[in-house]
Amino acid sequence: MAKASELKRGMVVEINGVPHMVKQFDAKSPSSRGASTLYKIRFTNLKTGQKLDESLKGDDFLKETDLVRAKVQFSYVDGENYIFMNSEDYSQYSLSRDDLDDQVYYLTEGLEGIIALLIDDEIFGVELPSSVVLPIIETPPAIKGATASGRTKTARLPTGLEVQVPEYLETDELIKVNTENGKFMARA
Repeated sequence: MAKASELKRGMVVEINGVPHMVKQFDAKSPSSRGASTLYKIRFTNLKTGQKLDESLKGDDFLKETDLVRAKVQFSYVDGENYIFMNSEDYSQYSLSRDDLDDQVYYLTEGLEGIIALLIDDEIFGVELPSSVVLPIIETPPAIKGATASGRTKTARLPTGLEVQVPEYLETDELIKVNTENGKFMARA
């Protein structure tokens, strides 16, 4: 059993006997004294793909789903499908772009450290590593002396993701990006 306050993006819980994955998680602090914090959570039904919005209190309990977590590597894109290969038995799993949602912005060929969420040998989703290293493919020119200022500029990455980076970074530099919030972490 998991408390609503302990839920994280990518966790899978059971709602009415059906596995649901946490897609968005937002804590709303109360305005009055004594009121408990509310958690607005968007779930995705893993069987039908439908979205479900719930408001839960921090001490509400949800049953975690029995699922297998297998280490996989991202292999390639086949049309609208993203193909993952099991690192142990080399079996392949396929997820559509819609199933992956924003996670497609962090997937590059050969990316390891991904965990596939399997129920009865069927893939329902993936958990990405906490950060990935991607090259900058387009950004305005670096500004001399910009290391002292905290200003940022937009950088485009090969996956289509755009992140704010410090002004001193240039095209073709490798950067580390947080996969939970999509923010620049450091130079790689």
